[in-house]
Amino acid sequence: MSTERSEQVIDTCCTTVHTLGRQNAKKEKSLRYMQKDGKFPVMFQQAPGDWTTYWVDIFTSLVEIRWRMMFLIFSLNNIVSWLLFGLCYWLIAHVNGDSDNADDDLCVSNVRDFTGAFLFSMETGATIGYGYRHVTENSIVAIILVTIQIVFSCILDTVVIGVVVAKMASARKRAQTVGFSRCAVVNLRDRVLCLSWRLGDFRGNHILEGVVSVQLIRYVKRPVGSIVITYQDLDIEEREIVLATPTTIIHKLEPGSPLYNMGPDDLMDNHFELVVSFTYTGDSTGILHQTRASYTSADIRWGQRFQDMLKMGKKHYKLDYSLFNVTTWVPVPFLSAEEYDRRGRPADGTTLLPIGKRNRHIAQVNLNISEEMILQTFL
Repeated sequence: MSTERSEQVIDTCCTTVHTLGRQNAKKEKSLRYMQKDGKFPVMFQQAPGDWTTYWVDIFTSLVEIRWRMMFLIFSLNNIVSWLLFGLCYWLIAHVNGDSDNADDDLCVSNVRDFTGAFLFSMETGATIGYGYRHVTENSIVAIILVTIQIVFSCILDTVVIGVVVAKMASARKRAQTVGFSRCAVVNLRDRVLCLSWRLGDFRGNHILEGVVSVQLIRYVKRPVGSIVITYQDLDIEEREIVLATPTTIIHKLEPGSPLYNMGPDDLMDNHFELVVSFTYTGDSTGILHQTRASYTSADIRWGQRFQDMLKMGKKHYKLDYSLFNVTTWVPVPFLSAEEYDRRGRPADGTTLLPIGKRNRHIAQVNLNISEEMILQTFL
């Protein structure tokens, strides 16, 4: 009888895993509310203000564009400004008749055609000052124009330096060195089912202060094609973190949690997404940064925990970041937290993690797991 019962449990578990695998594949192909790298796949159509909003905040617009576009824009600005001021110098020389005047009567020394005017404009704008071409006291208009070009060039250089420094110190670059784990796990902690994921700083310099926040995003597609999105905050332990070593963010599946009544099967049938963020201040620059990530039901691994990656040496703590995203199977009831609390303890014959593959990982059934092992705390 025991052998027949074991075979029935394994067959049922394998069928469940096969179904979950197909549902996972469908989930992964669906459009996410937020991508794994923290970007939102949102495209604006007929936004109010159109391009005027970018011109009003031109500095921010320049900081957000790509490097190659920024260099192209500033190169064109310099070249166009040199051409325009060169055209003005050539007009002054043409009106004054410098093409036929003696050298002592020229408005700009050694400028008799447009080529000479453009070269003088470039030397003035770039503050090269070769000395061969220079403005003379014969034309007050030329002197005023040189003054205007010098002021304009200083302003343009200031904007270029400011944009380059802002882009180099961009919070997005620092956010790439602080990251969340690729998946979230559900396991037992102090006899409570918990949803957890990892957060780590991949650089040596540590963060002064950081705050973690989590939102549950639900989106329902209406028959007319529109989508209704709702937001709900999740309670987590230790929101404020000093990230000296990787830490595990924990959300307890207790009464009041929107995931309290969801079991492994229910996760696959619900359209939701966990949007997690970590807002912190870099200790090197003092600039505020934010790292974001999201987890769908396909990214949640039921009955697993993260591998330990912190060890104590003689003089230092040793971190093995190759284990940052590595998980291992642990005995966890194949039940929702609500049902688990209602039963008080796993009932005899409760299905634990089955043999087979779930989320591309292999697990095995142990039908002789004791109650103490099931209620074990995994820290």
